Amino acid sequence: MTNFDEYLRQSEPAKREKGYAWQTAIGLQAVDGLTPSEYLIETARQHIEGDITIDEVQERIKSYYQSKKTRTAKDDEREEADRASANITKLLGERSFAFTVAGFTAVHRRIFDGVFKFAGKIRDYNITKKEWVLDGDTVLYVSAPDLRKAIEYDIEQEKAFDYTGLSLEQIVKHITKFVSGLWQIHPFGEGNTRAVAVFTIQYLRSIGFNVENDLFAKHSWYFRNALVRANYQNVQKGVKRNPEYLERFFRNLLMGEKNELRNRSMHIGNELQSITPEISKSQIDTLNYTLEEKALLDCIRKNPQIKQQEIAKQIGKSISTVKRLTVGLVEKGIIERKNGKRNGFWEIKGI
Repeated sequence: MTNFDEYLRQSEPAKREKGYAWQTAIGLQAVDGLTPSEYLIETARQHIEGDITIDEVQERIKSYYQSKKTRTAKDDEREEADRASANITKLLGERSFAFTVAGFTAVHRRIFDGVFKFAGKIRDYNITKKEWVLDGDTVLYVSAPDLRKAIEYDIEQEKAFDYTGLSLEQIVKHITKFVSGLWQIHPFGEGNTRAVAVFTIQYLRSIGFNVENDLFAKHSWYFRNALVRANYQNVQKGVKRNPEYLERFFRNLLMGEKNELRNRSMHIGNELQSITPEISKSQIDTLNYTLEEKALLDCIRKNPQIKQQEIAKQIGKSISTVKRLTVGLVEKGIIERKNGKRNGFWEIKGI
């Protein structure tokens, strides 16, 4: 992914804001395996520097590809990445937002204007998508005849939701559920994750969150896989819908946590490896550990002699949080301290 860190670190607000927008826009192309051209990168830098406007960027990209006498499949991919990146950057630079079905479809239309003929149009056919994280299986997406009603329902439910009195942790859980449900509808033929990501950023800003950071840029592929895992269930394989990966992403985004975001951990074949082997798979399926508890248990499993200070460092939490988590797991009978404080170790007792 292209790095605009020199702009993100400087104090000039206009350049920093543009740098975040471009880094996010370009990073989001990775969800479909696309990379921008060098021409786009250079043009983006001119925009960040204030030498040209975003409208001029869009015109230059359009002319650049129209002037090509011969085209390859790689050119087509780069044109999609370049145009979509410039369009997303323009969207992220605006402060207007419509939290409606029309607003959502408009985001898709504006991102893929000049890229897809069906930009902004709700599909009239059913789709499946083979997912690496699911060993080639697919999420079940909403049927074509029900798409508009599904979007309307999710947005109206979110509009009616009252955030008053909720803790930040509760807010994150709710937003995770809302974004997951909106993505599962998958109303467009292509570009659903990019549209949902931009719509989510705009919505979060509209309710008071500052989401100008590089999570969507550096972890867009994780974001998509987390959405897949939050919406996939296969009873025969013992795989349940798991929103925890997506929640981990939003905890980092909105709470400033440093949870590790690794794609391989979400693969259905690897999901159970982070839990202690003393607990059987059937038992794991019935457990309801929090993300922090799972991370703490993983530290103990790898090193039973580990100190609480080291656990705090590894899972990105305060020492007081680690103490609270360990006390809770002791009270639940999951772990036990052996041999006292000085020479002791943790034992995972299982269920």
